Amino acid sequence: MNLARYIRLFAAAAVAFSAPVWCDTAPAKVGQYAQEVATKYTMAQGLPSDNVSAIGIDPSGVVYITTTDAGMAKFENGAWAVVAEDQRATVAAIVKAPDTISIGAGRTLHFVEPDPAAAPELHQVVAASVGGLFSGSAPGNYYLLQPMTVKDGEGRIWSSADVRGITFDSAGQLWFCTLAGAACRIGENWKFYEGTDGLPFNDFTCAQSGPDGVVWFGTKKGAIRFEPNTVPVPASAAEAAAPAAPAGGAAKEEKKGLPEGAGEGDFQYRQGLLWLPNDEVRDIAVDASGNAWFATAGGVGLIERRPMTLWQKAQHYEQEMEKIKRTEYGYVSEVSLKTPGDTSPENIIYTDSDNDGLWTSMYGAGECFGYAATKDPALKEHAKKAFEALRFLQTVTQGGEHPAPKGYVARTILPVEGTEDPNLGRLERDQKEQAEGDKIWKAYEPRWPKSADGKWYWKSDTSSDELDGHYFFYPRYYDLACETEEEKEAVRQVVRDLTDHLIDHGYRLVDHTGTVTRWGEYSPEGLNHDPNWWIERGLKSLSMLSYLAVAHHMTGDQKYLDHFMTLANEHNYLFNAMVTKIHLGVGSSNQSDDEMAIMSYYNLLAYMPQDESMRNLMRYSFYSRYALEQPEMNPFFNFAYAAFGLGQSYTSTFGSYPIEPWHGWLDDSLRTLKGFPLDRMNWGHENSHRLDILPLRRQQYGDPADAPPRKIRRGSRINTGKVIPIEDRFFNHWNTDPWDLDYGGQGQGLASGAVYLLPYYMGLYHGFIEKDS
Repeated sequence: MNLARYIRLFAAAAVAFSAPVWCDTAPAKVGQYAQEVATKYTMAQGLPSDNVSAIGIDPSGVVYITTTDAGMAKFENGAWAVVAEDQRATVAAIVKAPDTISIGAGRTLHFVEPDPAAAPELHQVVAASVGGLFSGSAPGNYYLLQPMTVKDGEGRIWSSADVRGITFDSAGQLWFCTLAGAACRIGENWKFYEGTDGLPFNDFTCAQSGPDGVVWFGTKKGAIRFEPNTVPVPASAAEAAAPAAPAGGAAKEEKKGLPEGAGEGDFQYRQGLLWLPNDEVRDIAVDASGNAWFATAGGVGLIERRPMTLWQKAQHYEQEMEKIKRTEYGYVSEVSLKTPGDTSPENIIYTDSDNDGLWTSMYGAGECFGYAATKDPALKEHAKKAFEALRFLQTVTQGGEHPAPKGYVARTILPVEGTEDPNLGRLERDQKEQAEGDKIWKAYEPRWPKSADGKWYWKSDTSSDELDGHYFFYPRYYDLACETEEEKEAVRQVVRDLTDHLIDHGYRLVDHTGTVTRWGEYSPEGLNHDPNWWIERGLKSLSMLSYLAVAHHMTGDQKYLDHFMTLANEHNYLFNAMVTKIHLGVGSSNQSDDEMAIMSYYNLLAYMPQDESMRNLMRYSFYSRYALEQPEMNPFFNFAYAAFGLGQSYTSTFGSYPIEPWHGWLDDSLRTLKGFPLDRMNWGHENSHRLDILPLRRQQYGDPADAPPRKIRRGSRINTGKVIPIEDRFFNHWNTDPWDLDYGGQGQGLASGAVYLLPYYMGLYHGFIEKDS
């Protein structure tokens, strides 16, 4: 590649902009879907006791419970009330607590269900007990039962002992659960479910069916919902009238004979305080709308199936975002809560983070995509507010006792009034970090200089992820939200000053101390020749090229293209960026680096020179990174890659190869967007005990230079190889490791909704999703 050739090639063009590809098929039409919303009821909400043993729903929809120590209660018209003594016999018929019916020989029945396929006058039942699964008749106050033998064709008898729950689904199919797993009778055959089939857990306590073939299971550590891929159809009238199979052998011994796809579906795990007041689920009741009620050792739980559209969910998060914006500029970060679960304004504690600029940038970029797709003026206003906040991070560093070089951007700000000096004790902490941890960590003061007007502390030592965020936002705002020359010139100037700062300091970010920030090294000398930076070489080369491409696009100034070509050709930045980080397979990357790389790839492919040989390489580099991210079901990553990867191929000396997003990329993205809980509080989740998890190997635990490797339990789902669903984990931002299995938290933090808004609006803009009302 010849530098002069590329300068001539682009000398006639003030702007080199490649519009991202739009979806060449009809956008996904999601429409209404069932959004799960959890409500928890304890004594604080009117229960007579939190120790709830059983639950039931009468035909009118009134919910009844029994407790172990305070009698019965009902939920009616939005409130709990104790059931009067003279009504308890009626309630007992509705609330079917686990039975303890003796059938001789020291055996008792725990659950008895009438067989819906048999004529009522035959009194046919199926029963579960510690002694196994039974069927027969119950004509009165006695039972004529025989054991049912259910084999799986692999020499195992599933029905011989400790059956924990039974139910008939909406099609009349019998389900039961044991420590071996769950089983469903389909016609005369059985379908068996274990961890390898997606069953999350097996310490069952009960089972209950709902509409459309859904089956719920209670366990000693959460609840499980099975949703069939195809709603099962009840047996025909002729089949229903056929003689019942012998009680002792109601089914064939093997899976053979099952229709294709029969019994296939998805298991969903609901554990932790996000979903339940207590993990010990003792009983379940499901209403006609599919809403599930849970009797637990810590109260009553309700998981509603609320009709919602993705657009309505976005509006919910937009409202929630207003709760977490900090200072008059509206910086986006997570906030703390004085009382768990309470997001009222008086309960919120605002704090800064090192990455306020990054999170505000990603939020603002999402609003830009949203405005371009919908022309909603509120989204334009949010984007403008984000720009002013980010611009202030640049202007606040100028002047005062410790001014930074022109163009420098701060990490974040704190008001001087009402804030303890954040410099107190900071130097000692930094010196300790330098001595005991990061040897090139910067120890200096003040880390928090004051602004020229004395109103603000601004945090220095700005990192590369901040810059990636700023540069991701500015062209989105410039291209998609700015509508006047005045607006465009304002953002041009910010980008011009920041990019000139980097160039003037030898491709480094330099703060008020006159030295490069800890993560502000982008120079050829550092990336290509300093052993401290080899591991960052690929990512930082990618970032710097993307910065220059953005600056050239927005300003039209040839010098930025000249610097781009010099770094790309003379200093090998283009080839450095072919491998942005050395990975050891799926799950081995650093998620902050992933997030930074995705934003930089998006900018680079949007604005880099229109030379196909260069673009061919960068598309493949992006593809190789995307391939590692694909199992994470991340809609932001998927949409960013699809914007440039759809319909593309990579050409080498061996031929041309498709590099399109992998099959299922849109389904995975929609699954995650729909799965986002409306509740963004940091409730803990535990998944490391699950049966459907395959632990990651040590080689997948990250950089082998890390010593020792990360000890956090990490894994993927056995049956898909992908991360656990988004409903089963908590994170503030997309830089959280999705392969982690256990997450702490007691609901004392409220996270940003921008992790939903950015990919959703991005999907609308690129035509991957159709907007719903």
